[in-house]
Amino acid sequence: MGVDTLSDVLRRIHLQGTLLFHVVGGPPWVVEALPASAIAAAVMPGAGHVMAYHVVTSGACWGAVVGEPPVRAQRGDVLVYARGDAHVLSSAPGMRADYAVNPFFLSPSERAPFFLRVRGNDVTAADAYGDVGADDTTLICGFFGCDAQPFNPLLANLPRLLHVRYQGDEDPSLVGQFIRTAVLESAQRRPGGEAVLERLSEMMFVELVRRYLDGLPSGQTGWLAGLRDRFVGRALTLLHERPASHWTVDVLADRVGISRSALYDRFVLLIGQPPMQYLTSWRMQLAAGLLVHTDVSVVSVALEVGYESEAAFVRAFKKMTGLPPGQWRRERARRTQRADAARIVPQPPATR
Repeated sequence: MGVDTLSDVLRRIHLQGTLLFHVVGGPPWVVEALPASAIAAAVMPGAGHVMAYHVVTSGACWGAVVGEPPVRAQRGDVLVYARGDAHVLSSAPGMRADYAVNPFFLSPSERAPFFLRVRGNDVTAADAYGDVGADDTTLICGFFGCDAQPFNPLLANLPRLLHVRYQGDEDPSLVGQFIRTAVLESAQRRPGGEAVLERLSEMMFVELVRRYLDGLPSGQTGWLAGLRDRFVGRALTLLHERPASHWTVDVLADRVGISRSALYDRFVLLIGQPPMQYLTSWRMQLAAGLLVHTDVSVVSVALEVGYESEAAFVRAFKKMTGLPPGQWRRERARRTQRADAARIVPQPPATR
């Protein structure tokens, strides 16, 4: 049985999830969120890339990347800002806030998730949902984190705003399960609740990507489209299953059951790069993970990802990242230390 390529990528890009806020919006209401990079140190220290998500648990709202057309999200819908853009949530289309909210103004001693109430432009803290009116909208909001470098084939294939629609109350999917569990855990605040919500949000992200993949139109290109292609998908499975093997396009094409030229052309069309270039990029992602999350030597990392020569590995790694492996490891360790030290102390939201 071959490797599950999507699962392999999600593991190797070190997907993380968190749930931080329950929001109640009373019309007319609008909140404008900062770019994820501006608050990454607070929500996910050390993550290379951060994406905000919002799940509508009652009512409806409009969501948009700042400067882009809005979409209407109804109960059960999920909005993911996959590129980390500044964005707006509002009770009506086209609204803008007077300020971009830095929502980290609650007591540092309080445990997430926090409750926020929005009226007009005003964002205030609450102990719980409180009274929710018939016209109010409630949302669950959090973040996904992952590696962006050296190589994340999934990230560039997601839209700036991923809108996944609710599939009905009978839907047993992880999205519905997430909503039910998030509301229950937030109300009860039992020990371990944060860890439960983190894991469940990660599972929800997988479900969202699968739904997006299922809905891709025919003729679509990109890494996700390549996954479901008969030949390119098989080639990706083989490369992820045995990344350290001595692959050539000829060997790969023979295993896939297609001519060399046909595989090469099809792979480039869908994935955007030749098979061996993709393999090199993926090996560098695997190597980066070993450098950051283990203390094995550089030569051991080189052998692990398929290089017989440490010098050849160092050249390939530096070409892709701009840094030799040892320096990459030190820089990442320093970045993580700085991120841990620079967690944002909650402050009142500043007006602009």
